[in-house]
Amino acid sequence: MEECIITRDFVQTIIGKRKREIHKGDCGRILIAAGSVGMAGAAVLCAKGALRSGSGLVQVAVPKELFPIVQTGVPEATCLERDFSKIDLGVYDAVCVGPGLGQAKDSVDVVIFLLKNYKGPMVVDADGLNIIAKENLFHILEERPAGMTVITPHAGEARRLLGGKEYKDRKAMVLALYEKTKAISVLKGHATLVAADDTKAYTNITGNPGMATAGSGDVLAGIITGLMGQKMNSDHALSDERISPVNAAKCGVFIHGLAGDTAAETVGEYGLIAGDIAYYTAIAIKGLSD
Repeated sequence: MEECIITRDFVQTIIGKRKREIHKGDCGRILIAAGSVGMAGAAVLCAKGALRSGSGLVQVAVPKELFPIVQTGVPEATCLERDFSKIDLGVYDAVCVGPGLGQAKDSVDVVIFLLKNYKGPMVVDADGLNIIAKENLFHILEERPAGMTVITPHAGEARRLLGGKEYKDRKAMVLALYEKTKAISVLKGHATLVAADDTKAYTNITGNPGMATAGSGDVLAGIITGLMGQKMNSDHALSDERISPVNAAKCGVFIHGLAGDTAAETVGEYGLIAGDIAYYTAIAIKGLSD
């Protein structure tokens, strides 16, 4: 098995200084289907992660009763009622589904609808993954266009996706996730791993124990989704090509960890919360792109 490290130099080939002529359409229009009663914070943190990583426009599809929470928590995002008969998926450059979604029937319907009907770059996180495992939706996941799906499980979610099977180490587990789902697989935790095929796993070297806190993964899902929606900045001009899902995943975990490291320098590891990671995402990217 080939082992690779996600380096700062690599990330800087993808995250460059923005061109002066850029507009918010170039920075990506993002849809996030997240949140449920009692879990609105997941939608807020995911949206903040997307915005702090550079998204031009973030729209959050949530139950209508959560509008006041989300619009107060992240006023830069707009809210949509989670009725996909009224949402044109074709206008979005990337979609995220799952953070705080819950596993009720309407949430299952959301996951199935998006997996079947959205063909662009998608991040599936948290309850989106739990629903895939519980409802055995792997065939729908595999039918999505190749290279367009990123899954972001922690170890517990990964075990559920893999039917409870144990693996000798985390690298074997992330490769098994890719093999079963055919999705770019991000196995969160110490030295987060990214697998985009069944031969090699990319290891992230940023991050610290303070990031083991509720909501950290929601921010990561937002960061990766936000990056997928953005056009590439070359040395000479803004490209028409957007950041690929695999590069968004690799850059996203590095930036997420770097944001956590930067935050820990100020607040320490014990007091670090997910909102700090979202805030420091912007500072981490500034350091990479200056």
